[in-house]
Amino acid sequence: MADHWGREHLAESIFAALEAAGKNLDALTIDDLAATDQFHGGGKAATVRLARLLGARPGQRVLDVGGGLGGPARTLAVEFGCHVTVVDLTESYVRAARLLTTRLGLDDRVSHHVGNALDLGFDSGAFDVVWTQNSGMNIADKERLYAGFHRVLRPGGLLALQEPMAGPTQPIVFPLMWANDPSTSFLRTPAEMRALIARAGFGERAWDDVTAETAPATAEAVPAHSAQRLIMGDALDEILLANHRNRTEGRVVSVQAVFERF
Repeated sequence: MADHWGREHLAESIFAALEAAGKNLDALTIDDLAATDQFHGGGKAATVRLARLLGARPGQRVLDVGGGLGGPARTLAVEFGCHVTVVDLTESYVRAARLLTTRLGLDDRVSHHVGNALDLGFDSGAFDVVWTQNSGMNIADKERLYAGFHRVLRPGGLLALQEPMAGPTQPIVFPLMWANDPSTSFLRTPAEMRALIARAGFGERAWDDVTAETAPATAEAVPAHSAQRLIMGDALDEILLANHRNRTEGRVVSVQAVFERF
């Protein structure tokens, strides 16, 4: 996964691309960064939608698992008043995320850490919300993943997720944003996901199919300063074509959901 996701000098590439796009690096806003740091289906609009589905509110302690460049975390902090701890496996993402958060003056509300989603180094019951947005696709042991989410949430805490899942038509067409072949892609069906999350000790509050809302843009519509362009490079066009086919043919679906921890 480090080989697939890691990018040398990612932070410098992001700042150079933002400057080339006409952004004032000394007065950046979360909207200036939206194309760059919301590296998931549906972009910032999907983040805001999930936050509203959750009922995000000021003062909530949020753990963002697989939070990447930190776009959702900064949105939760600025627009909803949350305090967010972000963990991500990829060091280059965490470094870039820290620099962006500092640039926006949000170090008192958002922190970034290198960490493994399957081994969360936090006390039991430490968070009000676990947030995970397009981060579980490369993880095979989802039972262990959701057991960890349950442990770090307080009783009555909430799990908010956005996740691609296996659709009714198979197999999936590669390459994908998260995998070049089936060896590192581990999607389950919506029915399987609902069942395993329930077994982990959660009760369902909301479950929305957002496949249409999170459909990938055409290659022509993706700006040069987007995370997709900066990270996937020349491979992006082929990935977008495969993504479009997967979604239109029902091979991949996207879900937003909220669960309560028992």
